[in-house]
Amino acid sequence: MNPIVLIPARMASSRLPGKPLAPIAGLPMVVHVLRRAEEAGVGPVAVACAEAEIAEAVRAAGGRAVLTDPDLPSGSDRCFAALATLDPEGRHDVVVNLQGDLPTLDPAAVRAVLAPLADPACDIATLVTPIRDAGEAHAPNFVKAAVQFADGQRIAPAPYFSRLPVPSGPGPLWHHIGIYAWRRAALARFVALAPSPLELRERLEQLRAIEAGMRIFCARIDSAPFGVDTPEDLARARTILDPRVA
Repeated sequence: MNPIVLIPARMASSRLPGKPLAPIAGLPMVVHVLRRAEEAGVGPVAVACAEAEIAEAVRAAGGRAVLTDPDLPSGSDRCFAALATLDPEGRHDVVVNLQGDLPTLDPAAVRAVLAPLADPACDIATLVTPIRDAGEAHAPNFVKAAVQFADGQRIAPAPYFSRLPVPSGPGPLWHHIGIYAWRRAALARFVALAPSPLELRERLEQLRAIEAGMRIFCARIDSAPFGVDTPEDLARARTILDPRVA
């Protein structure tokens, strides 16, 4: 494998506008994510930006940034557009799509998401972690993966994802972590597809891939990275990353 890590970032956020440039410990949030991705050491890293101000901030911090069409509908589309600019020769056969709102990310998670691609049957790899709280199990903002791990198994296919607690019945539930490793051909196919019925119904982009016959495999990790979606989350991230705030 020859991966590249791309971080889609845009200023428009309903709950926290301007989120990528929110300052944390003296750096914009997206730069913290860039640093964590670089520390993972899996391949080159770049930010796929919707606005020039994000690109300027990333470059000022010594990172690589690519401007993309601000009207692209998703982070996957933004990554694919940036890939065409960064690697028109097709040297990178795997694309890691890393969310730009994970400033406290453990770099090991970036390495972990590549593991399922060792199986040629896997088109798209992602991460899950156990759900340990009943409130989280029923919260629609915590996406669940219908995946079954055998004893000691760390990687398994996921036939479905939902905002509901699936599968039903006794047994563990798995929180889906929205970090993806795409085979390049799978990403190219995905962005050419129209949104699918189940995707629109559940508001989950990965269901488009499943409805098109692509296989998503999950690697389990012990805990979910902390994502910043609200002003309260931002305050927490500042406390974690800047001891002066505590």
